[in-house]
Amino acid sequence: MLKITNLSKSFNKDNENRVDIFKNFNIEIEANKCTAIIGPNGCGKSTLLNLISGSILADSGEFILNGKDITKLSEENRAIHIGRVHQDPSLGVSPSLTILENMSLADKKGEGFSLRRLVKKDRIPKYIELLKDLDLGLEDKLDTQVKYLSGGQRQSLSLVMASMKFPDLLLLDEHTAALDPKTSHVVMKKTKELIEKYKMTTIMISHNMKDAIDYSDRVIMLDQGQIILDKASKDLTEEELMDIYRKKLDEHILH
Repeated sequence: MLKITNLSKSFNKDNENRVDIFKNFNIEIEANKCTAIIGPNGCGKSTLLNLISGSILADSGEFILNGKDITKLSEENRAIHIGRVHQDPSLGVSPSLTILENMSLADKKGEGFSLRRLVKKDRIPKYIELLKDLDLGLEDKLDTQVKYLSGGQRQSLSLVMASMKFPDLLLLDEHTAALDPKTSHVVMKKTKELIEKYKMTTIMISHNMKDAIDYSDRVIMLDQGQIILDKASKDLTEEELMDIYRKKLDEHILH
């Protein structure tokens, strides 16, 4: 479980362009569940994930992950406990390395290692097993450089790499936004299968209302750094979400 208490974050604090994204924000993310976070641009979705991962620092607040206070941990140290898949299919992988080398890097997360000893042959069967779950044939391309893979293949590989050490928390930052609809559907299906198989606590940002409902257990809508909807996915419809979303957009236009 992730518990965030009294989170505050502002940008441009010393000039007239100051923006207060979060102010005394509180949220609890349930363990072993997928929570979808939606909302209009600028509502704080990606900022929230960046604050959780430590890629940007909070002005104040506390982050407790499975009973451990990670508030003062660096991004590198938080990454031992947190896996993340970015919107850009190239950000979660090393394009110049092979699939096998990428898997080996992910396998050594949080450990000291030298590149000369990067690949452990006894771990290869495990990598093949994980890749077979994707059903994309990547297990037969272990020696292929990742730069030659399609966007969907890269994102699927990123997903496996982010989850293979069973992180306490998996962050999915619009991880299908850069993919075509057909590939996006495949990646979302694989995402749900991995989350359910390994019972991973997951936060998923999505602009797709249908995906938010179909592939999560809970949907939270943010607006200007505040929670305006928090409901079980099974109790929501796409039309209901779109209606709330449109009303908020109209309010922003009027103001």
